[in-house]
Amino acid sequence: MEAQNQEVAALVQKIAGLHAAISKLPSLSPSAEVDALFTDLVTACVPASPVDVAKLDPEAQAMREELIRLCSTAEGHLEAHYADMLAAFDNPLDHLSRFPYYGNYVNLSKLEYELLVRYVPGIAPSRVAFVGSGPLPFSSLVLAAHHLPDAVFDNYDRCGAANERARRLFRADEDLGARMAFHTADVATLTEELGAYDVVFLAALVGMAAEEKGGVIAHLGAHMADGAALVVRSAHGARGFLYPIVDPEDVRRGGFDVLAVCHPEDEVINSVIVARKVDARAATAARRDGLADPRGVVLPVVGPPSLCCKVEASALEKAEDFAANKELSI
Repeated sequence: MEAQNQEVAALVQKIAGLHAAISKLPSLSPSAEVDALFTDLVTACVPASPVDVAKLDPEAQAMREELIRLCSTAEGHLEAHYADMLAAFDNPLDHLSRFPYYGNYVNLSKLEYELLVRYVPGIAPSRVAFVGSGPLPFSSLVLAAHHLPDAVFDNYDRCGAANERARRLFRADEDLGARMAFHTADVATLTEELGAYDVVFLAALVGMAAEEKGGVIAHLGAHMADGAALVVRSAHGARGFLYPIVDPEDVRRGGFDVLAVCHPEDEVINSVIVARKVDARAATAARRDGLADPRGVVLPVVGPPSLCCKVEASALEKAEDFAANKELSI
């Protein structure tokens, strides 16, 4: 335990030093100095760590919150820079690999798709929403081009300039251009629109504060269609210094069944939560047939974790315990 405490203290001290250096930068736009500092930060946060950011002291918590805001600002500048660079080509989509982290988006989108089809069997989405798409909507692009070729994507971002940059990337591709729409809107203002989607993806930096993220999820739960899927990006361990951490209980409280929580252990930085909007009629039927817990929530039945991530143990244990009690096999 003492060794773990020392490891956590050393990591927090290192990240605090990087935070101090980043805070002093005159600009967070791409430059050699900016790139080097954020590369050092990511390198420090990606390896597995015993740190629990929820248990940090108030000073470290404040540092973490400010660091996430700085990361968000820097990420926005970086994406805008590369969106403008790509837009200068006749077909921007032929040059996506110029973005240094494009491979990460490819791997993250692949992981999200595989989790979605595994834990929401039979899903064949025709309408998808991506909330927080930004100037480089790589996630929607990869999902539309490689995993959901029949789906129409509505991309939402509060920044009109980001949406305008995103639109320019698809001008030379008729198929993807016809299936990609960009809307300048805050998700909190969407109501009836949300009921039309089979799947809603929620970007990691939408609602950065925990209470704000919880409010966004509750709003989605109030307006999404029963049975629709929600895919939420989160973080785990030291990666929580880069992105907000979403508590699966907040997703449940928002009106969803949490089907899987995946914490990658490779170069994919974000954790992924897959959930489904509670269907009141299905929950009532499940409760009547003895297939739900006393709260009426359909219990998730999850398989073993994949090689690249850990699936939330509590959900698995809960399902196994319930199956044992009912003398069922899962």
